[in-house]
Amino acid sequence: MVLDPRRWLELRRFRPLYESGAMSLREIAKETGLNRRTVSKYLKDPASVAPPKRETADQRPRRVVDEVAPLIDAMLRSEILLKGRVIHERLAQEYGVTINYQRVKLYLQEARPRIAEELGISPGDLAGLHRRFEVVPGAQAQVDWGDEGKILAHVGIPKVYSFHMTLSYSRDPFCCFTTSQDLATFFDCHRAAFAHFGGVPMSIVYDRTKTVVRRHVAPGEAVPLHPEAVAFAGHYDFDIDVLAAYRPQGKGRVERQVNIVRDHVLAGRAFSSIEELNAAFAAWVPLRRAKVHGTHGEVIGHRAVRDHMALRPLPATP
Repeated sequence: MVLDPRRWLELRRFRPLYESGAMSLREIAKETGLNRRTVSKYLKDPASVAPPKRETADQRPRRVVDEVAPLIDAMLRSEILLKGRVIHERLAQEYGVTINYQRVKLYLQEARPRIAEELGISPGDLAGLHRRFEVVPGAQAQVDWGDEGKILAHVGIPKVYSFHMTLSYSRDPFCCFTTSQDLATFFDCHRAAFAHFGGVPMSIVYDRTKTVVRRHVAPGEAVPLHPEAVAFAGHYDFDIDVLAAYRPQGKGRVERQVNIVRDHVLAGRAFSSIEELNAAFAAWVPLRRAKVHGTHGEVIGHRAVRDHMALRPLPATP
């Protein structure tokens, strides 16, 4: 069996969890809907580090929607309630697919119940449901940038950005403010985040930012990573996980954190320097860690202790 490239990209995200012993082959097979032997083959075989080539299309008559059905199915596996209009829009924007909306809508009438059943969701439970995948302590962090605009323009700083790293298990946050998003600043922010958490997660999830990805490629093709990012990840011993274009909710934890920091740290306040911004975040962190998180139902700080203890140690030299 040759695994479809899109399914391979989905399966690849579980490699750090399998290698760390956090998830068994059976659990991963259940999560992905793949056969256990297929999961074993593609996680144990070193040759599977690059996605397989596409098989040639068969000769049977195909509907227009069949060509994009795997993409739609993958979107539904990530968010079972994703609206048809949103799916139609993303097919056009992210893949250049021109298809009639009604064809997508008709396909969803068949696909949504099928994917829900695959995920163990009953039809009656679909309303208001968002299915999340939880990770184990130390397994993953997510990274994102925020654009804070002219918050320091009055002191001659035209643009301010916020760098965010969130530990996926506990939702423990890190944020620092910068005047650039260049490569050197990007890795300086990582070093500050690792020092803040006291260690390094097994994998870090990114979108297709130019500081991580050298160029964009077609869905299913291996993503060419920036050599500096590869070297940095090798030194700090973490895996780079580039978010696939069809996983719209794959970085939701850190994206939510960007807005939380704006609301609780920045809103209604005036600052005169980057240092003041960073100090305001540092002062807020204990308040955030004292909160009970709405999703995992635990005090963030208590859960963060387990997260920090499971992190890999920092290298002797930066």
